Amino acid sequence: MAMDYGRCAKEIYETLGGRENLVSAAHCATRLRLVTVDNSKIDKKKLEDIDGVKGVFINNGQLQLIIGTGTVNKVYEEFLNVSGMTAATKEEVKAVAAAKQPVFKRMIKALGDVFVPILPAIVASGLMMGLVEALGKALPAFAASDWYGILDLLANTAFVFLPVLIAVSAARVFGGNIFLGAVIGMIMIHPNLVNAWSVGGMAPSEIPVWHLLGFSIRQVGYQGHVIPVIIAVWLMSQLERWLHKHVPEMIDLFVTPLCTVLLTAFLTLGLIGPVFSTAENYVLSFAQWIITVGHGIGAMIMGALYPLTVVCGIHHMYNVIEAGLLSAEGGLNIWMPIASAANFAQGAACLAVGLKARNQKTKAVAIPSSLSAALGITEPAIFGVNLRFVKPLACGMAGGAVGALLGSIFHIGATSYGVTGIPGFLITMDYTMQYGIILAVSFLTSFILTWAVWKEEGDEPAKTSEMSEGVETSSQEMTETLPEQIQEKTLYAPVKGNVIARDQIPDETFASGVLGDGVGIEPEEGLVVAPCDGEIASLTDSCHAIGIIGAGGMEILIHVGIDTVNMQGDGFELLVSMGEKVKTGQKLLRFDMEKIKGAGYCATTAVLVANSFMFPEFHVEKTGKTELMEKLISAE
Repeated sequence: MAMDYGRCAKEIYETLGGRENLVSAAHCATRLRLVTVDNSKIDKKKLEDIDGVKGVFINNGQLQLIIGTGTVNKVYEEFLNVSGMTAATKEEVKAVAAAKQPVFKRMIKALGDVFVPILPAIVASGLMMGLVEALGKALPAFAASDWYGILDLLANTAFVFLPVLIAVSAARVFGGNIFLGAVIGMIMIHPNLVNAWSVGGMAPSEIPVWHLLGFSIRQVGYQGHVIPVIIAVWLMSQLERWLHKHVPEMIDLFVTPLCTVLLTAFLTLGLIGPVFSTAENYVLSFAQWIITVGHGIGAMIMGALYPLTVVCGIHHMYNVIEAGLLSAEGGLNIWMPIASAANFAQGAACLAVGLKARNQKTKAVAIPSSLSAALGITEPAIFGVNLRFVKPLACGMAGGAVGALLGSIFHIGATSYGVTGIPGFLITMDYTMQYGIILAVSFLTSFILTWAVWKEEGDEPAKTSEMSEGVETSSQEMTETLPEQIQEKTLYAPVKGNVIARDQIPDETFASGVLGDGVGIEPEEGLVVAPCDGEIASLTDSCHAIGIIGAGGMEILIHVGIDTVNMQGDGFELLVSMGEKVKTGQKLLRFDMEKIKGAGYCATTAVLVANSFMFPEFHVEKTGKTELMEKLISAE
């Protein structure tokens, strides 16, 4: 029996509590996306029981009802009629959902949005820094060579100028001018300022100060800092917007940038700087007191809290504590095992995410970041993965606490400082076995906890624009690739590439089979052709997904890429229109694989039969490498 779209929409509307509990509504290729006033009032079980609703979940404050291709748009139209709401774009719904999230979650999301674009730089640099430092400690002759000098320069550049990278990315996130953001970042690490990593070894009277109209501004840079830079650029963006609104257009071009930079710079160096420098001093004093007086419990507390000081960018200041410990009687650095346990645990949490995640982008960031953390450079793991997902950060803190407690019980001490993780074996020669135990315990505790409690959330795909040139079709013409005899209720490969099982598609919704059975194809060419004769039943605004009604009523979904919705349609070109009759092998869609890869997304294409349950004999005929139009799926 045909689905009653109006009834489905009305039941959804009533179950959600009517208009007073609805904020915004949109849809994508397969899902109805809603933002409600209060998600706690929603009866998910009742929603799932509605005829036509195949699944329900809440993601990033957004209620998503899985309905299916070819039907979701019709249910959406009826839903608008029933509710009296106006259509919204997916981006508008996402913005509303984000605004409804708790302040803490919004802050974490903002940090993630700032760091995601710069991850390739800091992941590569972090891994290289760890390797270079390890080789330098292991081979003193190498540490004194020109090779070490140039490799060290290449490796640490991204971290030396990290505030600039953060400032540019933060300006983009907060809607400010990215070049003004870059200027603010450069001001904060200007060579005329005392390097932040050198301040710890200076007496307060030695730090130069500017005296301006009764105010004192310390001439100290912000190398390695994160939070002050983000706050400064947020302030700059707000100020720039205000000035654009109030400054006359005739002088806006030079007055707004000038005033924005000057005011932000003075507020940053004169207010934000002193506040954070005072906070740093308190943190350092607390850390030094707790590890020397608090014994094992104090070490455990600092093992847990250490990653949070990395987030604030003040962990480099611990060199002061380490130097003091080495110069004291006994001369052992008992802080190093604490930092090592904390760093290794964060790397383990990151690795667990990388191995468990289906999302290829997450894997690509998490696995190399975990290796970097194992070598002592944790920023890529913390900012790129753990902090974004929160639970891995907490699990890593737990692992760090356990390892730090063990380090205190074993009375482990290092003979130097500045090195943690695996290279730390070189400066804990008298405690090799004990040091190995604390790393192993930290790793296992963090990894197991993360694996148990962290669960990957699903997402969806995109918007439209012009197709870049250079996307080639198969080496042969389509007519030469058609099978000799087109069979009814048979689907032929619409994409050339590697066929994988449905449950291996790196998207939880597709992999679960809730949208129907089928396969994924890892494409080798950016071309989609019709897998059978049929009619185009649905097209997304984003041009990345196509629904086809084929022979015997097969409802086919071809969905290009995972999370490609964020590309806003850039790199996709539809070659067919709604309601068009298509023939097997006809070109339907071009997509730019390089653009998808460059944007950080996975191009795996889902080929699913939404109503596969209607066919008792449903068989996947092909896995592994496939050419266009090879027999892929058969049904009876």
